[in-house]
Parts: sequence; structure tokens; C-alpha cells
Amino acid sequence: MDTQTNVSETQRQYLTRRVCVVNELGLHARPAARLAQEAQKFSSRILLKVGAQEVDAKSILDILTLAARNGCGLEIMASGEDAAQAVEHLARLFRTKFQEG
Repeated sequence: MDTQTNVSETQRQYLTRRVCVVNELGLHARPAARLAQEAQKFSSRILLKVGAQEVDAKSILDILTLAARNGCGLEIMASGEDAAQAVEHLARLFRTKFQEG
């Protein structure tokens, strides 16, 4: 699951990509910390969405509230000048299991 679309939400344009949590233990503290740390490198506003729940991808605490388990699909949404790079970079983290093996 890896698709990309443009979504208009309120007045922002979000670039989105669907990804899947492939880590055996889900999006637990270590990958969540890595995700937040990597998201903070970008100036864009970055959100993660699971169902109707959206959280700030730059906050480990927000990410952990998703309780995303193995196999969970979610959307990476980014808005800003480096949105495309942010979405690609974060999607790569999911594909590579956050380098957890």
C-alpha cells in the first residue's frame, strides 16, 4: 500500500501517501521516536492519519496515541514547501521497518 494523492483540507493542500506498519511490534516507542525525529527535520506541517484520528507526526506522544499495530494502514499528510520530500522520506522509513530488521 503506497499511493500518493493531493488532498484539499480546509485551506491547505496536503500531499498524502498511504503506508502500512510492517514492524512486527507495530509503531511502538522506538520507531515512533525515529519517525518524530525525522519529521522534525522538515519545515512542512506533517500529520499521520488512522481512520478519523489525525496527529502531529513531529510529536512522539501524538504518534503513540495512534496505537498502530502491525498491518495497520495509515496516511502521511504533509503541507509546505518540502512536503514531497517529507512524504517520501517518511514513507521510506515505513518500508524499511525503521531499520529494525
